[in-house]
Amino acid sequence: MPPRIRLTNARVPQPIRCQRVLHQFDVAIPVRYASTATATTPAPSIEQMTISPAPIARFPPSQPPSHRRPEFRRSQLLRQYTSIIRTTPLMVFLQHDNLQSVEWAAIRRELSKAMQKVDAKIAAEGRSTPALAPHIKIQIIQTSIFEVALRIVEYFRPDKATLEKGKSPSAVDPATQTSAEISLAGSKDDLTLTHDLSRAAQAAVRNMKGKHELSTLLAGPIAVLSIPYVSPEHLKAAMTVLAPKAFGYTAPTRRANPDWHEPHVQNGLNKLSVLAARLDNQLFDVDQTKWVGSIEGGMDGLRSQLIMALQSMGSSITSTLEGAGKSLYFTLESRRSVLEDEQKGTSGENKAE
Repeated sequence: MPPRIRLTNARVPQPIRCQRVLHQFDVAIPVRYASTATATTPAPSIEQMTISPAPIARFPPSQPPSHRRPEFRRSQLLRQYTSIIRTTPLMVFLQHDNLQSVEWAAIRRELSKAMQKVDAKIAAEGRSTPALAPHIKIQIIQTSIFEVALRIVEYFRPDKATLEKGKSPSAVDPATQTSAEISLAGSKDDLTLTHDLSRAAQAAVRNMKGKHELSTLLAGPIAVLSIPYVSPEHLKAAMTVLAPKAFGYTAPTRRANPDWHEPHVQNGLNKLSVLAARLDNQLFDVDQTKWVGSIEGGMDGLRSQLIMALQSMGSSITSTLEGAGKSLYFTLESRRSVLEDEQKGTSGENKAE
């Protein structure tokens, strides 16, 4: 083993000291110790000291503040339901009883196939109705949230919403972030906000709870079939798949559509029952919904029937007016002939005398 060498008088080399370059007046100044190095900065001016910084935006401009938390699932469902109610003129409400996922998948598959057949038939006839199959859907809804969405769409009118205070809120002071006139401006409780998640919308429909005509139906597990266009043909095809017995329609035969007779489809359909329909803000029962589905030719056929009814009404009015004029003419002519005969008789008697 080699002997150890004692380094008592030897100097140990110090580690390399860090250097930092400060760009001050375009001159590189080496600094011996980084911990004690300081950079000289110019002193702030009087204008910079007196001017307050710009306020930090609490909410992004693309997302206004909401009384309901927008990141919650209930808030997103409320926005989705209000959009469906506003843009869907035809909805059918069905009650379901614990359908399994495979049963829902089979029912949606058969419904999509039926809607595609109707679109193909309309296109073959040369009509200009857009394809509705990709937009017709059946989904389970949360009844309590859907009832709130119905009240917001039906009863909330932003132009008639009143503020709690007499005047409109003013802009927030950027220095103090408050306002002396109203403290709700720019916050989630600002009453000038009129979107579906705002405080004004929630306060306007709070007293209308349970007063909507669909409130009594929204109890228990409910599913909604939404059709974005009033199409009697699509409604009839959908009810032929979902509830042929309730509407008196002929069910698809096993040869024409063997998939409709699968166990998953039949088990799911046995758990469905039609409650009512909503057509152009009007509530229809099962019989009225069946009448809508029985319109031949869809909306074009309904328009042609309306035109024929108006034309027949006009022709009947014309014939009625003409009949009154003709009867008056014949009455006057008969009276004139009677008067002429009387005058001839009196003149003959005078000559005889």
